[in-house]
Amino acid sequence: MASQDIARNAAAALSEPASVAQTEISARLDRLPATRHIWKLVGLLSLGGFFEFYDLFFTGYVAPGLFRENILTPTTPGLFGTTGVAGFVAALFSGLFIGTMVFSFVADRFGRRIIFTTSLLVYTVCNVIMAFQHDAFGLYLWRFLAGVGIGVELVTIDTYISELVPKDLRGRAFAFNQVVQFASVPIVAALAYIFVPRDPLGFSGWRWVVLIGAVAAIAVWWIRRAVPESPRWLAARGRAEEADRITSGIEARVRAEYGQELPPLPPPPPPVLHGRFIDIFEDEYRSRTVMLVVFNIFQTVGFYGFANWVPTLLISQGIAVTQSLGYTFIIAIAAPFGPALGYLFADRIERKWQIVIAAGCIAAFGLLFANVRASALLILFGVLVTLSSNIMSFAFHAYQTELYPTRIRAVAVGFVYSFSRISAVFSAFIIAFFLRAFGAGGVFVFIAGAMVVVMLVIGAMGPRTRDLPLEQISH
Repeated sequence: MASQDIARNAAAALSEPASVAQTEISARLDRLPATRHIWKLVGLLSLGGFFEFYDLFFTGYVAPGLFRENILTPTTPGLFGTTGVAGFVAALFSGLFIGTMVFSFVADRFGRRIIFTTSLLVYTVCNVIMAFQHDAFGLYLWRFLAGVGIGVELVTIDTYISELVPKDLRGRAFAFNQVVQFASVPIVAALAYIFVPRDPLGFSGWRWVVLIGAVAAIAVWWIRRAVPESPRWLAARGRAEEADRITSGIEARVRAEYGQELPPLPPPPPPVLHGRFIDIFEDEYRSRTVMLVVFNIFQTVGFYGFANWVPTLLISQGIAVTQSLGYTFIIAIAAPFGPALGYLFADRIERKWQIVIAAGCIAAFGLLFANVRASALLILFGVLVTLSSNIMSFAFHAYQTELYPTRIRAVAVGFVYSFSRISAVFSAFIIAFFLRAFGAGGVFVFIAGAMVVVMLVIGAMGPRTRDLPLEQISH
């Protein structure tokens, strides 16, 4: 009987407007149990994100190598000097800003699958070219262009996952996704520890670290073959037949693994309309957009203020470069364990409160990190900041995709997320200033203040999303 219902509903969807077909596809996806096939799709997208995070996070780990080769300096002469590591960070985040603000619409226009593939290849090629630069200008230029591709990829992966997984799995799916992605951080830290102080085969160690990430280009085509286009996106674009075919294929695999008929279809959510950029400022979404813009401006201060600067912060506290990279590697091992812990409560605690609590922990542990000198305590509080940051990361990546409908999801997330990128550009120079003027303690007072703003804005304005269908949250 359930199979007949599915066939009858699918046939009806094919003959009705795109908005009706989309509600049908969404209902069919949301009732799926969490079988091996669903987790395989999440895992493949997460593998693409692994290379994205590798490229995103090697910034801080290769910085000592750039100092060593006299391409950059640890601090910045003047607030916006162009010869320090702040400029390197700013180049990346300027590109991320353009990618998320200007080009995020391409995933809504051309599809999740093709943009997932293309953007990964773009930033991989740019990083390969960057690895052969010998001056600050060339370094910044190609890091900026890589940032554009990474920015598009960040938005696309988040959107892709939120649309493929059932509603009661979204939190755990994003937690698992970021476990895989953050697993790249200890790897890049270990490679930096091995290569950066040395020149294997006469080639600077930091260049080896950058080039190793280029294996992404080899993996991407295999991932592309195994991951389908988002049925929700296809239905929203009026391609109901393709959406039904892909959804039916997913249902068939899940049913075979589940060993019984799938749960009955829930009542369909209201039909949706075609989206426009201006929709993110409609009455229904305006407060969410403002909330997420403010949140993203300040969250990046805490997240990247530590992640991109930890080796430099340790050096500023009198620790030698090699020893600093060793400490950083130990701290980086904790990176995937933040979302792994989050997996245990991802769909049990409201997403907004996960963000609020994690931001408070970043502030507290960061201040403690800045005020200790013993090796064991530096590592302990560095690990706790990392765990807190990465719990906040998986929670907000899930949260902001839930707050907008499919028709504008990528462009809306790209818009609000872009403010974290432009914030990172300026905060990089501000952190460099605080580091020079006030030391690591001043940096973490600045970070703590930003985390207080995060706690207030999400705690006061954030809506509830746990276990709700995407269409219900966004209506």
